[in-house]
Amino acid sequence: MLQGKSAIITGGVRGIGKAIAAEFCKNGSDVLLCYRSNDEQAQKTAAELSQHGTRVELLKGDVADPKTAKEAVARAKDLFGKVDILVNNAGITRDKLLMRMSAEDFTDVISANLNGSFYFLSEASKAMIKQRSGRIINLSSVAGVKGNPAQVNYSASKAGVIGMTMSAAKELGRRGITVNAIAPGFIDTDMTAVMTDDQKAKIAEAISLGRTGKPEDIAKTALFLASDSASYITGQTICVDGGLTM
Repeated sequence: MLQGKSAIITGGVRGIGKAIAAEFCKNGSDVLLCYRSNDEQAQKTAAELSQHGTRVELLKGDVADPKTAKEAVARAKDLFGKVDILVNNAGITRDKLLMRMSAEDFTDVISANLNGSFYFLSEASKAMIKQRSGRIINLSSVAGVKGNPAQVNYSASKAGVIGMTMSAAKELGRRGITVNAIAPGFIDTDMTAVMTDDQKAKIAEAISLGRTGKPEDIAKTALFLASDSASYITGQTICVDGGLTM
């Protein structure tokens, strides 16, 4: 599905980002994985994904720094000759009740989740405009669709991603570039591993399908949006949540 394509994936060495990278590599895409701090995990992921036969490259940097986006796009163009796909996946949480949330808690999350997505969107779109083609996939969240207690910062950042997705889709459509968002529900990742089985069971009760999701559920949606099969879909937010937001 992605033979001959190249992709930049932020937060690409673990969790949902790693699952997306795996799907892309299995389907023929070269990938540049951006990560912030875990060198050991990054090297391990790169070694695993390289077994699929495509090129897997790493770039260490903080998405909240606009220089990282510039470096990522420049390196992808140098390594692969082009940038076909961008997946804005990197993000952080600083969950606290509103009355206890500091200004720093709020701005740190906005800087990483919203500003970081903008920096990569801006840089990648410049390359894609010259190519007159591209696929941009932004990771939002059901928290950005319906809100969540103790996540005013996270919900605001992910709601902002949805608005940014729609605006960018309107700007870039005539250049052959699609821009879509995925809003995951409750997905089993390192972030949710700290929860007890009872807590997970209670959340599953609120999900129409009666179970939590897997990173692969998000990855397969990203693969579809990155492929030619989704060439007439843009400006959309797809909730991959088992029916949680209904």
